Amino acid sequence: MTEATQDLLTERRDGILIITMNRPERRNAMSRPMIFALHETLEAAAKDDSVRAVVLTGAGGAFCAGGDVKLMNEGVGRDTSFYAQRKNLRDRMECSRLLHEMPKPTIAAIEGAAAGAGLALALACDFRVSSDTAKLTTAFVKVALSGDFGGTYFLTQILGTAKAKELYMLSPVLSGKEAERLGLVTLAVDPGQALDEALSLITPLAEGAPLALGRMKANLNLAAGGGSLVEVMDLEADNHQCSTETADHQEAAAAFVEKRKPVFRGA
Repeated sequence: MTEATQDLLTERRDGILIITMNRPERRNAMSRPMIFALHETLEAAAKDDSVRAVVLTGAGGAFCAGGDVKLMNEGVGRDTSFYAQRKNLRDRMECSRLLHEMPKPTIAAIEGAAAGAGLALALACDFRVSSDTAKLTTAFVKVALSGDFGGTYFLTQILGTAKAKELYMLSPVLSGKEAERLGLVTLAVDPGQALDEALSLITPLAEGAPLALGRMKANLNLAAGGGSLVEVMDLEADNHQCSTETADHQEAAAAFVEKRKPVFRGA
């Protein structure tokens, strides 16, 4: 069990879990307590049927500046072996996989800086809402690092190899509006409105049929991850047939006939 930390805050609103990275004095740069708590929180959320959707955001007008370069300069963690450091890093990177693979919608609400591993966490989400004036950048090349937290995978999936190489190797700083034009973020909004707009976008999904949404996400992830047409259609057939046998599907069909809003219970 990870010890309590103020570096990560959580709040629940009608089935939506809001996770806030909370080191505003460091633009929410990652600390070990923060990332361990995030990993534990995401693992629990993935298994918790009462959590219908997850919003990831940052405190104090920033999303996440990535790794804490000040701690890097101080040599924190260098007293352990290469293999121990590699394992610790890989374990922390599971946060990105959980955001990407958990069977429920995830969305990043981005204000201010989203850099390095912080940007990778945003890219791992299903959707991204960014303020117009947010600053999104891979940043790794500027500190002589190659990148982590799955950012190279997600950026390549979203924009393609050529644009991913450009954004990693040249490391431009994109505004939220520029990122929206590229298709890197779902929606760019006025400064200070990213969280509210993210909640508006995700609320209908939190009220939707959770089993069907989880299966839909699995289908799309397999297609994006290189699954063949046959593999994707096999999974579609499995997931679609399973969905037809749920109480939620029966409720949706009845609500359609009765001209009312369905109430989904995840069964």
